[in-house]
Amino acid sequence: MSEKNKARQENLFRFIDKDTIQSEKITAPRYSYWASVFRVFFRKKINIFLICVFVLLLLCAFIIPAIEPYRPYENITDAKTFNLSPQAAWNYFGGFSVKWLLGSGPMGNPIFLGIMASARTSLMLAVICAAINMTIGIIMGAVWGYSRRFDQVMLVIYNIIANVPYILLISVLVYVIGAGFWSFIFALTVTGWLGISYFFRTQVLIIRDREYSLASRCLGTPIPRMITKNILPFLTSVIVTLLATELPRYISMEVFLSYIGVGLSAEVPSLGRMIQEAQSAFMVYPWEFWPPVAIAAAITIILYVLGQNLADASDPRTHM
Repeated sequence: MSEKNKARQENLFRFIDKDTIQSEKITAPRYSYWASVFRVFFRKKINIFLICVFVLLLLCAFIIPAIEPYRPYENITDAKTFNLSPQAAWNYFGGFSVKWLLGSGPMGNPIFLGIMASARTSLMLAVICAAINMTIGIIMGAVWGYSRRFDQVMLVIYNIIANVPYILLISVLVYVIGAGFWSFIFALTVTGWLGISYFFRTQVLIIRDREYSLASRCLGTPIPRMITKNILPFLTSVIVTLLATELPRYISMEVFLSYIGVGLSAEVPSLGRMIQEAQSAFMVYPWEFWPPVAIAAAITIILYVLGQNLADASDPRTHM
């Protein structure tokens, strides 16, 4: 063998020492699950666009009412301010103004400020209700799926409450305890977590008897640790998927219940109440009806699409 070939072979291999610490080191790049999730999520340009639109809506909904509070009855004594188009409102109030960007409502109220205040109400209500119901539902569902004795009790409670129409239950609670903001949240959350809990109970039953869970149980791992380490991480994509449907659902429910007169009180700005007040004249005064409908639909669709895309990105199968 020539000297050149020997030198080439020697360059292909090298001797290593018997250092056990060095032999255990892995040269593969460090993997981060959430970094991979957001890399897949932001790969879609539509998500970036929807996030920008949603952030703009958030800023408008929380900053504008803080700068210019919404007072629905400020012009109720001046009949000339009722049902003005944007151009008519600008002429009456002395020129262009963001306050009258969408004209005035049936009581002389500025529609633009009303929509911003109502959007803030809907977003706050959706986030608070989703946080309460998801937290209680996930914890109770995990325990429900593991404890057989707890399962027997909860199944009886679930079968009783699940047979009562949810809208009827909320309506009765609102009539009993009042139609304020926190009363409405209580009505939406007092039993709203039960369906989520039952869903997670089913998911836990599917994966609790898999090999790694049985091995952990044989090794004496406590049940709380098995739930937090073995079960819930496996259900990350399921949790995100459910959250994607819960947030827009509460906004839609608030709009619907306020629309039929069962939701929030008149003192609390609401998109549903604005739509209800303008429905009788939406052909004559379209600027009163369609803007709140468009904002309610936009918030619901944006949250749903972003949630579904985040759920797809959190699925480990998309990281292969």
